[in-house]
Amino acid sequence: MNDSFSGKNGKVKVMYVRSDDDGDNRNKDQRPSNNKGRPGDKARPGSRPFEGRNNERRGSDSRGSDSRGPDARRGDSRPARPASRPGRDTEGSGSSSPWENSSPWKTVSRAPDDESVPDHGGISGKSFIDPEQLRRQRQEETRVYGENACQALFASRPDSIVRAWFVQSVTPRFREALRWMAANRKAYHVVEDDELAKASGTEHHGGVCFLIKKRQGLDAETYLQTAPAKDCVLALENVGNPHNLGGIMRTCAHFGINGMLVQDPAQLESGAAVRTAEGGAEHVKAIIADNFIDVLANFRNAGYTIVTTSSHKGTALGKAELPAKMVLVLGEESDGLSDSAWQQGDLNVSIGGTGKVESLNVSVATGILLGEWWRQNQG
Repeated sequence: MNDSFSGKNGKVKVMYVRSDDDGDNRNKDQRPSNNKGRPGDKARPGSRPFEGRNNERRGSDSRGSDSRGPDARRGDSRPARPASRPGRDTEGSGSSSPWENSSPWKTVSRAPDDESVPDHGGISGKSFIDPEQLRRQRQEETRVYGENACQALFASRPDSIVRAWFVQSVTPRFREALRWMAANRKAYHVVEDDELAKASGTEHHGGVCFLIKKRQGLDAETYLQTAPAKDCVLALENVGNPHNLGGIMRTCAHFGINGMLVQDPAQLESGAAVRTAEGGAEHVKAIIADNFIDVLANFRNAGYTIVTTSSHKGTALGKAELPAKMVLVLGEESDGLSDSAWQQGDLNVSIGGTGKVESLNVSVATGILLGEWWRQNQG
């Protein structure tokens, strides 16, 4: 045998292959018979009939002597066992055993490395994904988590949900959401806690995570078209901490603030911000402020009063009269408002205190200021 058909240990790999043709003819050509063959039956070339009770035995003479063998006397119509093992490659051996010639199994020898590759007509098993399209898709999607946040999101904009993950314990409280997602072919998974931590990117997932399409922020002109008569818009300059943003959105929802003017609307859609907002994110619209100063001027032209804040200068909040239509401007956590933003103020206010700390957290200061506006104009 050719050496190329040998493996590392010198052995040959043998594969048994069934022949359909032989399988179809086996029942016709290998029928054991206890009677004489029917007229017209012909033996297949290269094969011999089974030895039965009334069949003549090979090598017998024509003198009519009893040619039945021991098997025939027992009534055994089984064929005699061939000398060689069934299925063994007997090519070139000249054997014409009925078992070997009529068996539906054939042996094929091939080299170990001779692996056939199926032809799929040029169709690959992997689909091609445009990297640019994938990048855009990731920019348009985000993950939000937390039970209250996800419940509010489902009630407000269920069509934005792309995929969802739940732990078993929260599924009874999301029964309606699960039913809706199944009816609308939205993929969802019931997973263990550690799997949900991987899907959400945090251990503080609250038992549920949604992959959603981000909301697009509004420009100032679009927001002003539907603004109410009494309206306070919150403007944040360089405030980026997601937990502060989440706390601010929760406060805005509590005091009826509809719009938040921010330089990057995507910050309001981060998982940590939405989780901290506890559902408040669904009640606040993001207003795009690429050029912070110019957008403040647009609101002033629309009849809003620009109110700036500071920790140590301006009119004390308790003495200030806050207008019903205003933009409340707060600055970043560490340095407060920039000089250019401070100078835009039509009214400057401060929150009085003991002075033992330099300033309040921006989320806390927002709550105090908005609470006073609500008391004066809505309460």
